[in-house]
Amino acid sequence: MKTLFLVFAHILATIAKLIRSGGTKALASENLLLKQQLLIIARSRRRAPNLTPYDRLYLGLLASIVGPRRTERSAIIIRPSTFHRFHKDLIKRKYRYLYTSKRRGKPGPKGPSLELIQIILEMKRRNPRFGTPRIAQEIARTFGIEIDKDVVRRVLANKYRSDPGDGPSWLTFIGHMKDSLWSVDLFRCESIVLKTHWVLVVMDQFTRRIIGFGVHKGDVDGPALCRMFHQATIKQGKPRYLSSDHDPLFRFHQWRANLRIRQTKPIRSLPYVPVSHPFTERLIGTIRREYLDQILFWNGRDLEEKLEEFQVYYNAHRVHQSLNLKTPDEAAGKEPPTLANLRKYAWNSHCGGLFQTPVAA
Repeated sequence: MKTLFLVFAHILATIAKLIRSGGTKALASENLLLKQQLLIIARSRRRAPNLTPYDRLYLGLLASIVGPRRTERSAIIIRPSTFHRFHKDLIKRKYRYLYTSKRRGKPGPKGPSLELIQIILEMKRRNPRFGTPRIAQEIARTFGIEIDKDVVRRVLANKYRSDPGDGPSWLTFIGHMKDSLWSVDLFRCESIVLKTHWVLVVMDQFTRRIIGFGVHKGDVDGPALCRMFHQATIKQGKPRYLSSDHDPLFRFHQWRANLRIRQTKPIRSLPYVPVSHPFTERLIGTIRREYLDQILFWNGRDLEEKLEEFQVYYNAHRVHQSLNLKTPDEAAGKEPPTLANLRKYAWNSHCGGLFQTPVAA
């Protein structure tokens, strides 16, 4: 501000001096205008003139005093386009100051409420591995508020800062029959002391409900596979159909005899077509990614207890988009929970605090 004041004082003093010496105001301004332009051109002969803010102010003030006809003759580096751009900038600034008000705010549709933003951020903070579709599904199920996943994504992008294929038609058709289709598959995991444990997971194809887990330490043979299946399905009844892949373990004589005793018909997935057995494969990926990769276990018994906790969370509290935002238990006939209020709710902890979901207080 001090420098700007000195520039104004110098301009006014020069104009007053020339007027007192007998020259007219327009002539004095024209001389100053020509002089300033020559000084700017002399700064660099081989490149475009480097106009500073003070040069622009100085030239603009003098050009406003000089008449239009004299300006055309005395302008060396000034072009009419310069005045046009200056005029357009003034118009934009005028209407911006005229119609922009801090109280009115930015026009357009209103975004999510402050309470909704807080619940989105809190859910992401408590569950860092939840994506935007999962958060939107949990909010729709718990609070009855339909929210688009893109809204959740924008809220997280602006507010959140983190700390350092559908199955084939024949499977769907069988799954919707009165006696639902069960699927089985095996996966391997290592204990904290690097002991190999095999886990047999059994799920209901129609409701996506986990029937149970069977755990075995070491290599798996026919009798061990039958014990694991019995452990996973104890007190759960028996299905009419059982889907599995082409793993050699499911070709054991004991395994096929066990299915015949249970009067269960085996269904094999299509060879070299991974999407023909998608739901169990996806479930195993979810168990690994969301749970087993985040915890450690000591032995088979410890692993069984931890998998039972995850089974309770998965069946009763984890919503599924393919089930219209229902949990597997709700798809099987259980009543949905009471809708919560954004102003009054509580958090339900699962699997030792690894997952937290909002519930009605």
